[in-house]
Amino acid sequence: MSPTVFVVDDDAALREALVQLLEAAGLQVESYADGGAFLAAFHEDRAGCLLLDVAMPGMTGLQVQGELKRRGSPIPIVFLTGHGDIPMAVRAVQAGAVDFLEKPMTGVALLERVHRALARDGEARHGRALSREVADRARRLSPREREVMAMVVSGSSSKEAARLLGISVRTVEAHRTHVMHKMGATNLAELVALAAHCDPGTLAVLTHSD
Repeated sequence: MSPTVFVVDDDAALREALVQLLEAAGLQVESYADGGAFLAAFHEDRAGCLLLDVAMPGMTGLQVQGELKRRGSPIPIVFLTGHGDIPMAVRAVQAGAVDFLEKPMTGVALLERVHRALARDGEARHGRALSREVADRARRLSPREREVMAMVVSGSSSKEAARLLGISVRTVEAHRTHVMHKMGATNLAELVALAAHCDPGTLAVLTHSD
């Protein structure tokens, strides 16, 4: 499914103008007049980015940001702010927003920030998907293969691994071959790169026997 630009702003005229601009650029858009309506409709798995007004009656942009964080949503947020709301926007960026735009903004600036946020979301989603795939592969390793992989990616030679594990170099090499095959790596550099995509929990599994 194509990524969606979610627009949340209580200013109806501005909201409609933003929708027209984004749709004219070929982007999929959904708009909401307040944070509560957006949160009720939004699902955390949806790809895209959020254009969010900082100062709105009822639920503020900062409160929407906080609720998204509580839900574990990684959607990139670009805050829209009036001149007097800049300190709030700065706090929002410090809390994890990717950017903020001061009203009135130009169409060029808006589209540039939106495309940047969408690219960031796509990269992050790819990284999370790769991490899940690497974790699935790692779980197929035997306890000994996990030990060998942990040593290999940390830079230990086969001789060093054999000494530390109390097994022969030939056995280490055999386990290393199995690890490369199961992890889908064709060389050591690829194996190290895959290990870097493991989340901390998976890395902990790789450094301890079952």
